[in-house]
Amino acid sequence: MTAPRGTAARVLRLRQSLSELDTETLRSIERLRLLTTTHVQRLHVGDGSPATRARRTRALLRRLTNLGLVVRLPRDIGGRRAGSHTALFCLSRLGQAVLTQSGRPPRQRMLWQAKPYFHDHLLAVAEMHVRLTETCRFDAAELLSFQPEPECWRRFTGMGSQPVTLKPDAYVRVGVGDYEVSSFVEVDLGTESRPTIGRKCRAYVSYWRTGLEQQRHGVFPRVVWLVTDQRRLDGIADVIRRLPGDAHQLFTVALIADGPDVLATPPTSRSPDGGAA
Repeated sequence: MTAPRGTAARVLRLRQSLSELDTETLRSIERLRLLTTTHVQRLHVGDGSPATRARRTRALLRRLTNLGLVVRLPRDIGGRRAGSHTALFCLSRLGQAVLTQSGRPPRQRMLWQAKPYFHDHLLAVAEMHVRLTETCRFDAAELLSFQPEPECWRRFTGMGSQPVTLKPDAYVRVGVGDYEVSSFVEVDLGTESRPTIGRKCRAYVSYWRTGLEQQRHGVFPRVVWLVTDQRRLDGIADVIRRLPGDAHQLFTVALIADGPDVLATPPTSRSPDGGAA
């Protein structure tokens, strides 16, 4: 089915009217799914004083909202991490259509229909991406790739020939000198039980044993669990210690606050608590 002529013409006109900054902003919102005003500013509006940058960012998002390309979520949506004073933005269906080659948006539930804890998680992943981008701007590192979900998911055949989908929150590649550091990232906000964490860790081990990732990319990414506090870090580290000994090397556990530095540092021999062995 083709889009109605009027809709297709509108999508084309909008696409042609967008500046490079407009398009880059829409792409970021598309990939990360939910961004705050501050996220957009830190990613895309780099020149001028803090007040000037804030003003330009508000004008940019106001323009995209008035064009119908992004949606500003109501104040009561966004989860506890959004903050009462922070505006949240996601793509509208029209915005999705403008960014797709077909000019038709995908059929999916819109973000304002999701639960607050889901917003919390999206915002935590977005913040990690923004902080990693900033770290690579100012350190001797280069952000080569950042693939959020579902782009980063991996599918393989598990035991008993059943299909398995491994669902990291992100896949990250960072260039550091002569090294290329690749990581599967799990941003943990303490909502999943230890048995659930254990099952996910065992799924990573099973995928590692298939050799598929190594065949495709030459190396298996380390699995970096980023957690909110030391108690959670110790809990996940204990789960990892209960895995087969040869699998411990796959995992690193760190605080979310330390995530960008961990992701931009070449791995050494690691113990299950995320430290050097």
